[in-house]
Amino acid sequence: MAVAKEQEMKAMVQEMRAKVVEAEAEVPKALAAALREGKIGVLDYYNLQNLIADTQMRDSISKMGKNDDPSSGKKQI
Repeated sequence: MAVAKEQEMKAMVQEMRAKVVEAEAEVPKALAAALREGKIGVLDYYNLQNLIADTQMRDSISKMGKNDDPSSGKKQI
């Protein structure tokens, strides 16, 4: 019974991931439409791209410390 439930949960997670990928694919289309229709300006678009790049940079910086070995006090490379 527990194995079946676990398999159901794994299938549900895969479904949700697929929906996220589909939704993320729509974002560039929506941005292009908003630019075409004049709902956002070019400066707004560049500010959004800067925000995305900044978020990615901060995420990569936060992952840099994940390889630390607290028992030795030294970073693993």
